[in-house]
Amino acid sequence: QVPLVESGGGLVQAGGSLRLSCAASGSIRSIYDMGWYRRAPGKQRELVAREISGRSPEYADSAKDRFTISRDNAKNTLYLQMNTLKPEDTAVYYCNAAGLDGLGRPFGSWGQGTQVTVSS
Repeated sequence: QVPLVESGGGLVQAGGSLRLSCAASGSIRSIYDMGWYRRAPGKQRELVAREISGRSPEYADSAKDRFTISRDNAKNTLYLQMNTLKPEDTAVYYCNAAGLDGLGRPFGSWGQGTQVTVSS
């Protein structure tokens, strides 16, 4: 298993910004799919943004033009820059990764989640 650790959540006023980070650790051969998901209170978990190797990033409609996903492959770290935050962005944000571990075995991992709260 490849642990994922998210950080960067917090409380911010509407219109503000936050940058989330997700670091994958351990022995990793490759990560071909990394993304951010969120679960708002009373709702199901939904995709926010995702990067699949060799493809353009994909974003939820709610995230387009406000959020930017990026990746540092050397550090096996995924980022989500969130600008112009809205109260409806309040949720627990989860990182997901899929790839091959150091022994070439497929893995799929979720982080523990980081809380983002946007006040109006």
